[in-house]
Amino acid sequence: MEDRNLRKVRTGLVASSGMDKSVCVNVRRKVKHPRYGKFIKKTTRLLAHDENNECGVGDTVRIMETRPISKSKCWRVVEIVEKAK
Repeated sequence: MEDRNLRKVRTGLVASSGMDKSVCVNVRRKVKHPRYGKFIKKTTRLLAHDENNECGVGDTVRIMETRPISKSKCWRVVEIVEKAK
């Protein structure tokens, strides 16, 4: 059971929630350019499993890595940090 603590956890913004029990989450990160040293914002779109269809577009959610649920879905929504206004 201690393996659960080693799973990756990310926080992101829900971009799409039109699918059944799935949401598309945009996760932003800052990457330093190797030559010029400027920090660049990069966005990764991840599909996450939302069992109860609670998330809406614009919500800030915390997602955790999990077993593969489908071909492109291997994250699940742990909690909704902030609802959209």
